Amino acid sequence: MKTLIIAEKPSVGKEIARVLGATQKSKTHIEGKDVIVTWALGHLLGLKMPEEYKKEWATWDLNTLPLIPEKMLTTPLKNTRSQLKAIKQLADRKDIGSAVIATDAGREGELVARWILEYVHFNKPIKRLWISSQTDKAIKEGFNQLQPSKKYDTLYDSAVARSEADWLIGLNVTRALTVKYQDSLSAGRVQTPTLAMVRKQEAKIQSFVPETFYTVQLVIDGKKATIQDSALRKFSERQKAEDLVASLKNKSVIVKEIKEKQSIQQAPLPYDLTELQREANLRYQFSAKKTLSLMQTLYERHKVLSYPRTDSKYLTQDMIGTMKERVAAIQNFAPDEVKGILKRGAQVTQKGVFNTAKVTDHHGIIPTEERPRPEKMEADELKIYRMVVERFIGLFLPAYNVSKTTIVFSAATTLFSLQQEEVIEKGWKKEVQKQSEKGYQLNEQLTQPTYTIQMQLTEAPARLSEGTLLQNMEKNGLGTPATRAEIIEKLIKSDLMERNQNKLSTTPKGQQLLTLVNPALVTPELTRKWEEALEEIAKGTLKKEVFLKQIKNETARLVTEIKNSTETYKDHALTTKICPDCGELLKERSGRDGKMLTCSSTTCSYKRRKDPKVSNHRCAQCHRKMEIHEGKNGNYFKCKYCNITEKIEGKSSKKPSKHETSKLMKKINKQEEVESPLALAMKAAMERKGN
Repeated sequence: MKTLIIAEKPSVGKEIARVLGATQKSKTHIEGKDVIVTWALGHLLGLKMPEEYKKEWATWDLNTLPLIPEKMLTTPLKNTRSQLKAIKQLADRKDIGSAVIATDAGREGELVARWILEYVHFNKPIKRLWISSQTDKAIKEGFNQLQPSKKYDTLYDSAVARSEADWLIGLNVTRALTVKYQDSLSAGRVQTPTLAMVRKQEAKIQSFVPETFYTVQLVIDGKKATIQDSALRKFSERQKAEDLVASLKNKSVIVKEIKEKQSIQQAPLPYDLTELQREANLRYQFSAKKTLSLMQTLYERHKVLSYPRTDSKYLTQDMIGTMKERVAAIQNFAPDEVKGILKRGAQVTQKGVFNTAKVTDHHGIIPTEERPRPEKMEADELKIYRMVVERFIGLFLPAYNVSKTTIVFSAATTLFSLQQEEVIEKGWKKEVQKQSEKGYQLNEQLTQPTYTIQMQLTEAPARLSEGTLLQNMEKNGLGTPATRAEIIEKLIKSDLMERNQNKLSTTPKGQQLLTLVNPALVTPELTRKWEEALEEIAKGTLKKEVFLKQIKNETARLVTEIKNSTETYKDHALTTKICPDCGELLKERSGRDGKMLTCSSTTCSYKRRKDPKVSNHRCAQCHRKMEIHEGKNGNYFKCKYCNITEKIEGKSSKKPSKHETSKLMKKINKQEEVESPLALAMKAAMERKGN
C-alpha cells in the first residue's frame, strides 16, 4: 500500500518527493514506489459565503443581519478546483493505505490539510510531518518521526475557531457598515484595532504643541556634564538659565562622587518573525510582507533558513548537537569569525538560548546546515540571510563587557553628572572601539570651569513606521507572526491606510471608519482575549464550541450597535468627475498601478486610471519617459514636459500567434450554424490578419 503525502505548495511537494525517491511526475502529483506526493495551492477550500447557506442572504440588507449559520461549512475555491479534484481521485485509489499531512507546521497549515482530507472523506490512518526546515536531512528525520494526526486535533480546532470567528465578526460588521453608510467599509477583530493604533499616533502629532526650553551644561575637557536634578534640567525662560550660570561663575567645581559599574551584555537571542520584520523595516525599509516573502524563499527554495513563521526566539535542547554543522555551513559569510568558532569547538556562549519550554510550534530563526550559494540569491534575499547569520554568530562569541563610570561634580549646591564608558571586551558587538577616558580623582578641583546654555525645541512624535506598528501589534496580541504582514497590506488595499516613505497614516476613509465601527473593535483588548482563547483551544484547555458561542453572541451585539448608530458618513473618495457610462460621480481608489477612478454606482463597472500610465518609451526631445494616453484612434505616447505626441507602433498591426488563431477559430466554430454578427466580424478580422 502507498502513502498519500499532502504538501502546502508544489515547490515543497517536489522537494519532499525528491528526498523520498518519488520520480513519476504528473501535473498534480509525483509518484514513487511507496508514496504519492501531492500538494495544495495554499487553501483549496474556504468557508461558504452567505448566499450558499440561504438565497435571501445574497442581498446586502440590514434586515437579514446578523448572518449566523447553524453549522459553518467549507466549499472549494473556484480557481483551484482542479487540484482538489485530483487529490480526491488520489485519495480514492485502492492502493492508498494512509496519508501524511506535510503542510506548513502551524495553525494555518493544519487547516489547509484537514479541510482537504475532510472534503475527500479520507477515513484511513493519518500522520503528521512536523519540521522546521526544508533541508534533505530535516525531511528525512521528520519522516522517521511522524506523529499521529490526533496529536494535533486541538491545533486544528484552534484554526477552525479562528477562521469561523473572523467570518462571523468580519463579514457581519463589514456588511452592516457597508449597507448602512453606502460605501465599502471593511472592519475586523484584528485589522480595526491595528488601524486605530496608527490613528492614535496621528492624534498625538496633531495635538502636539512645540515648546522652547533651555539647558545649562558644565563643559569639562570638551565634554558636557548635565544637571543631575531633573527638575532643574529644563528652563522655560533663558533669563533663568543665565541667572543660574551667573550664580555659579565664580564658584569652584569639585569632584564629589565617582561611581563605577561593570555591565555585561549577552548576545541577543535569534530572531522571531516579528522582530526580523521590524529590523528589516528599520535597516532596509522592507515592508513586513516583503520580508516574509524573502524568508519563505530562503526557507523553501534555498533551504538555508529555518521555518520563518515563528513567535519564539529560543532553541530546543536537542539542537545543541546540530550547532557545529550549522556554523560550518555559513563559513563563507564570515570566514574569520567562523574559523575561530570552529577552533573553539562551536561552543555556544549564550547558554540561555537553549530552553525547550519556551519554544512554541517552532524554534527561533537560524541558518540550516545547508551551505548557502550567494550567486543564486537575490540581493534582498542576501540582506535577510546576513541578518540571521549575524545573530546566529553572536551566540558563539563572548559577552559585551563595558565599564560605566558616573562622575558627579559639585558647583555650590548644583550637581552635574558626566557618563563615561570604557569597553573591556567588545565580544559579539562588531563595531565597537575600545576607548580610554580621562580619569578624575575624588575631591579634585577643576580649574576654569565653563558653562554653556543651549536652546532646544520639544520634538513632535513621529508617524508609525511599519516596524513600530508590528511591535505594537505584538505587544497587544493582535494577530500572529504569520498574519500581521497580511493585515497591514489589507488595510492599505482597503484605502483605510497609506504607506509613504516607510511611514504609515490613516486615510480620511479610515479615520471615519474608526468613528463608525463599534468601540469594542477599536481597542485591542477584545482581540487579545480572543487570541488568548485560541491559544487555550490549541492547548486543549478550552473547547472550540464554547469560544464560538461567545463569538456568535458578540456578533449579534456588534450588528445591533451599528443598526442603532446615529453617526453620519461622508465619502471623501468622491470626485467631481462624471462617469461617462451612467452619469454618477467617480470615486478615487488606490490600484496596483496607481490611483484609479471608478464609478460610485454599484451597478456600473466603469473605471479608468486617474493619471496616465508612464511607459519606458523616451521622448525624442527631452529623453524622459512618455505617458500612454487614450484617444479616438487608440492609444498614443505623450510627453508631459514637451507636449510631443507619438503613435504607438505595432499594436494594431501585430499578427496573432498560431496558438491565438487556433484558440479563436475553435471558439468561432462552436457557434450555431447561423453565425452571429460578432462571430462573422471576428472571422473577417482573422482573415485580414492572415493576409
